[in-house]
Amino acid sequence: MNTTWSIYLALILTLTILGAVNALLPQGSIASSLPNQQIPASKPVMALVTAGSMLVIYGGLGAIGLLLAQKLGFPPIWGPETTQSQRFVIPALIGVGTGVFFIVADVLMKRLHPFGALPHPPFPTSLVASAVAGIGEEVIFRLFFVPFWMWLVSTVILGGRWESGVFWAVAACSALVFAVSHMPAVMAAFGIERINDVPAALIGEIILLNGVVSLLAAYVFRRYGFLAAVGVHFWTDVVWHVIWGVLGCA
Repeated sequence: MNTTWSIYLALILTLTILGAVNALLPQGSIASSLPNQQIPASKPVMALVTAGSMLVIYGGLGAIGLLLAQKLGFPPIWGPETTQSQRFVIPALIGVGTGVFFIVADVLMKRLHPFGALPHPPFPTSLVASAVAGIGEEVIFRLFFVPFWMWLVSTVILGGRWESGVFWAVAACSALVFAVSHMPAVMAAFGIERINDVPAALIGEIILLNGVVSLLAAYVFRRYGFLAAVGVHFWTDVVWHVIWGVLGCA
């Protein structure tokens, strides 16, 4: 097993363990907004189910994406194509800047709808959740989604033409799907039962924030490899959910 696949396996095992830990931690506003809903099993059982699902589903889809990414010429997770700075430092700087953008955008946009600021998990759940999202969501929405659709459209359908244009089109679709996937959690946190009751300004904010981090993660994934995408997402969430989640709610 080469270094790229060894690191990928380590990421999936880390995701599996942290996913289980996250299921055992307090979830804050999302859980408190559903006082009458009973979880189908005890927390330890839910943690085991979460870990098993992540290991199989995320691990399997990510492996497919990694194989396709190699075929499409994406930088490997670890190789001579990228430096340590490109894998870790640049993504961290981009992530911190994106997290600050999230804070400023939320402060401005919360005035446009009656629900106020977006919710954050309580600490230390926010820190664990940042790592889970940084790995897990990037596995699904970048490592699998982007190479799979690039391969299908550019390689299979178009015979290798317009690869750059296809990449950005797929990255935009990934960003939109990623943003929409956050709607149920936001609705639960605010106690909104119907999608029609979600204000347009709140929908716009969710699409804007998640769209920005998605496009940046896709860009660094294409240029510097998957670890860079994980870094952008993780550090964005650290600034946004961990630091601002504490300071903004203090």
